[in-house]
Amino acid sequence: MATQEKNDSHHKALSINLDGTIFGSFAEIGAGQEVARWFLRVGAASGTVAKTICAYDKEVSDDLYGAGTRYVSKPRLEAMLDNEWAQLLVQLQATRGATSRFFAFVDTISARNFAGTNDCHGWMGLRFLQQPGGEPSQIVLHVNLRDSTNLRQQEAVGILGVNLIYATHHALGSSTEFLASLFDDLTLHRIEIDSVDVKGPAFAGWDERLLHAQLVAGGYAEAVVFPEDNQYLPANELLYKRSLVLAPGRFDSVATLHGELIRSTLADLPAPEVKDSKGALGLFCLSTAPGNGEERHVTAQEIVDHVAELQKLGYGVIVFRARELYTMSAFVNRYTKSRIHFAIGLTVLVKLMEDSYKNLEGSLLEGIARLFAQNVRLSVYPMPAEEVERRVKNAELNGWHWQVTSGMVYANELYPDAPLGHLYQYLLSSEFILIGKPKGSEAAAG
Repeated sequence: MATQEKNDSHHKALSINLDGTIFGSFAEIGAGQEVARWFLRVGAASGTVAKTICAYDKEVSDDLYGAGTRYVSKPRLEAMLDNEWAQLLVQLQATRGATSRFFAFVDTISARNFAGTNDCHGWMGLRFLQQPGGEPSQIVLHVNLRDSTNLRQQEAVGILGVNLIYATHHALGSSTEFLASLFDDLTLHRIEIDSVDVKGPAFAGWDERLLHAQLVAGGYAEAVVFPEDNQYLPANELLYKRSLVLAPGRFDSVATLHGELIRSTLADLPAPEVKDSKGALGLFCLSTAPGNGEERHVTAQEIVDHVAELQKLGYGVIVFRARELYTMSAFVNRYTKSRIHFAIGLTVLVKLMEDSYKNLEGSLLEGIARLFAQNVRLSVYPMPAEEVERRVKNAELNGWHWQVTSGMVYANELYPDAPLGHLYQYLLSSEFILIGKPKGSEAAAG
């Protein structure tokens, strides 16, 4: 019985080369000409490649694409697209325009430097025609490179670029199909796509919110940020050197009070802490991972719906694949060394201390160490005593006792049994756990 041949990067590039209608140019900066190389080495490149260029020198790049933008940025990428597209049409429209589906592929990448000290990321874009003489469509991706060596990162960029060109010609049936094709032969451990901008007839009817939700729900990004104004930016731009307040929540509820927790925590941030950063930013944070007793991950549509409800409360949302606070803070720490404050209610704190951390060899102690080693503080807000009792009972948590002040229970009034109680008192005394007092609110969400 015949077996289906794997449609890997080699076969994708070759099939493009052998399609006599697809013709265009490549301009790559920063990680070598890894995408163009595929089309040049698989054979029949003259059927696809009009030009390939690597404007590595900054003065050469400025002469081609203009000065005044960061070299690894969306404005630089868009300038590259405009220049390469205009040049392609000027040179080839008269002779090939009637039969060619033109494309211009560009990328500007910051791969791992020799010292290993840079943010390994970049922008990749494609402007293309679906039929000769038609209206162009365009897609721009922001990618994070997760491999540990420059060579491996270059390889990942090459594979992604081939997948992008192939997918825009063979996998536009839906955004789900497109993203799956885009990630062929790649994993989340190698590369992340955390921002996508699409325009033109090829993407007519696509929902940008759903597309970004699919990035995290489908496993193409560890986290995606949904700003309050829906002007999508990658995490490395929005979070860069910010002092952050993050309010973890659940997909089964929208607690107005979480917005109050963010506002209160932002107001209480020490002035020197904010001054030393690029400013303070508050975000809701959610996880798509199944909770205790659940089996399925949250769907992309559920993400879209819940994010929209949270944005009404005045803050953006960052959606993570992982649910552990130490994993969330590790992601955020890629982009800021300023302090991270989690604004939480009492029951989140209790769950944090009761978690078995089965995925860590050091269990609870390792989980706590990973969290607080990342310049993290927990701003914990009080809760009505009857609500604490109900939630502790429903979660079948034993060994927790508390005192009540004016009907409320504060974090410093919780007393877990020993030996956990000793660790808890240490975290309180060392001010890793801060006592939050929400303004104008009688209770805090858990």
